[in-house]
Amino acid sequence: MQRVYGAQNEMCLATQQLSKQLLAYEKQNFALGKGDEEVISTLHYFSKVVDELNLLHTELAKQLADTMVLPIIQFREKDLTEVSTLKDLFGLASNEHDLSMAKYSRLPKKKENEKVKTEVGKEVAAARRKQHLSSLQYYCALNALQYRKQMAMMEPMIGFAHGQINFFKKGAEMFSKPMDSFLSSVADMVQSIQVELEAEAEKMRVSQQELLSVDESVYTPDSDVAAPQINRNLIQKAGYLNLRNKTGLVTTTWERLYFFTQGGNLMCQPRGAVAGGLIQDLDNCSVMAVDCEDRRYCFQITTPNGKSGIILQAESRKENEEWICAINNISRQIYLTDNPEAVAIKLNQTALQAVTPITSFGKKQESSCPSQNLKNSEMENENDKIVPKATARLPEAEELIAPGTPIQFDIVLPATEFLDQNRGSRRTNPFGETEDESFPEAEDSLLQQMFIVRFLGSMAVKTDSTTEVIYEAMRQVLAARAIHNIFRMTESHLMVTSQSLRLIDPQTQVSRANFELTSVTQFAAHQENKRLVGFVIRVPESTGEESLSTYIFESNSEGEKICYAINLGKEIIEVQKDPEALAQLMLSIPLTNDGKYVLLNDQPDDNDDGNPNEHRGAESEA
Repeated sequence: MQRVYGAQNEMCLATQQLSKQLLAYEKQNFALGKGDEEVISTLHYFSKVVDELNLLHTELAKQLADTMVLPIIQFREKDLTEVSTLKDLFGLASNEHDLSMAKYSRLPKKKENEKVKTEVGKEVAAARRKQHLSSLQYYCALNALQYRKQMAMMEPMIGFAHGQINFFKKGAEMFSKPMDSFLSSVADMVQSIQVELEAEAEKMRVSQQELLSVDESVYTPDSDVAAPQINRNLIQKAGYLNLRNKTGLVTTTWERLYFFTQGGNLMCQPRGAVAGGLIQDLDNCSVMAVDCEDRRYCFQITTPNGKSGIILQAESRKENEEWICAINNISRQIYLTDNPEAVAIKLNQTALQAVTPITSFGKKQESSCPSQNLKNSEMENENDKIVPKATARLPEAEELIAPGTPIQFDIVLPATEFLDQNRGSRRTNPFGETEDESFPEAEDSLLQQMFIVRFLGSMAVKTDSTTEVIYEAMRQVLAARAIHNIFRMTESHLMVTSQSLRLIDPQTQVSRANFELTSVTQFAAHQENKRLVGFVIRVPESTGEESLSTYIFESNSEGEKICYAINLGKEIIEVQKDPEALAQLMLSIPLTNDGKYVLLNDQPDDNDDGNPNEHRGAESEA
């Protein structure tokens, strides 16, 4: 009976805990927990049912305690204990009677003492009386116990039976009709889930059979090395790469880790880690394929300040090129735009055009940028706007640039720069530029404008008679960079004066290149990508002929503003001999809001957007 009562108490505690756990199910964090809303609501209803059932179990436990456990405990603690006590008292009385009879039996026969005999007789009589009384009480209790034990066994079972009957009656009244419909609906839901499970299991079985039947080349790394399908428009990428770690001056180790991009960051998550850590900030970084020891498919990420970053190895050519393209797209901060996928597709569209044979760059709309053709175009100046006359026919690509013309992707000083490196005298710059921060010719220049630009490439061209040669050079340079995964660009400060175009190293203030403004025969900005700008340089050769080269740049500001500054410098050169024309030209230069000309002593600014009106120079008085 104690076990039954203990089990009932445990049932009460168990149902109570079950109800709480059902309510807490929605707080469980399942790795793949989705679509459990219906299950959660059903478990909430079951929690209410278990609570009601817990009330019934609690009431049953209380009734078992009162009608089953308590009577049997009373019988054991009261009746059986009373009989045991009376038995002990009867034994004590019998021992006292035996002692008094032994004393009476030792009375002397010859010398009788009436007084002693009388006292011993009284003692024997008292002992017999006490023994008789205790025996009667003991025997009466034994006789009564025969009846009490029968009741002690019947009453608890009656209470147990009544308690169970009441429990089932209340349960039937509470759960009969409402629970039938609910349980039937839950059974239907479980059956539908079972059907879905069987369908999913069948689908997975078919997938497994398909995987077993495919060719092993699917699992072979770099299986499509001949013609991999490369997605160049990715703005995020994830997968395993090998990271090179330097363990000494010449020794290196490679570690295979899981890499993924998150916003503008490259993250790394070692095996067994719960989260990834930052490895490299990709904003404004450059990435390019590199040859690394005996490893294939390696690429290097370079920080914006030009320091070499990490070197990673992909498992295939396809993965290598997709990682390079994705990091290059992220470095341009495409992910911050409203539609990054569309922007990435548009930026990489030039690379797609490069692999398609075309006869011309396509018709361009009439440009409003101040591009100048000094040979075949007549310039009109009206309301401070320069409009070139449209050409009658767009030349073919072969007429502009010879097929197979090499492209230079960086401005490299010639080898003569290093001829004096062992001499005691100070090295002379081969271009004739000075390392001082001030430039003498700028002091006498009526125009000095700075722009932050990045050199994309240069190539020889056949003609400078049309701006189409600049557009074609832009297309071929960008296409070559995309095809060969060359994304690193050299940043410079482009100074436009009334005498020359000067490319200055922003770190050392040393001139990288200098072009006379009179040698610039053509310049234009791209109509679609406003940050692309280029110009054609005509340089005389030692043989007496002249060579034409196109230089392509990407500017932080609009390319039309650079073209405007170049055109203004050329106009200043033309009218410098005529003071009146020069004064009239200066009056046509736009003023800033505070009444200042855009003239001298402009300095480059990290936030330069190339706006001529934002680089204010010396104040000019009327």
